Amino acid sequence: MTVAQPNAIDSPGYAAEVPCIRESVSLARAFISHVLAVWGMDDDMTDWGKIIVTELLANAVEHTDTPVSRIHIERPSSGAVRIGVSDRSHDAPHLKTADLNAESGRGLSLVAAMSSQWGYDMHAWGKDTWAVVETPVWRER
Repeated sequence: MTVAQPNAIDSPGYAAEVPCIRESVSLARAFISHVLAVWGMDDDMTDWGKIIVTELLANAVEHTDTPVSRIHIERPSSGAVRIGVSDRSHDAPHLKTADLNAESGRGLSLVAAMSSQWGYDMHAWGKDTWAVVETPVWRER
């Protein structure tokens, strides 16, 4: 995993590249935990961040043929973090209603419920799917 240098609030933040496979979810979760610890965020925020990156990366693994995904986290203000996962697909992610007995299909609904906003940005190379989590969801240490 390659990690960028830390930056202050309203700067690019941190980024890492991982193989776009299920086994990389643990790497992505550890990466987010580490960054949030560096920023002094509490355990609640870390838990939320790990869930969000899990769901975003799982979508890239399940719905794209991307060999490598880029995980990134930014701190646009002292009260918010933005977590994103980039892939090479041009297919837009969308919320769907999962069958009550379905074992999957709720990931983006969970991301939407846990974040103040979520979305995706299309690029020539693919897309970046992201979510913003803001206070009062967490408290800074």
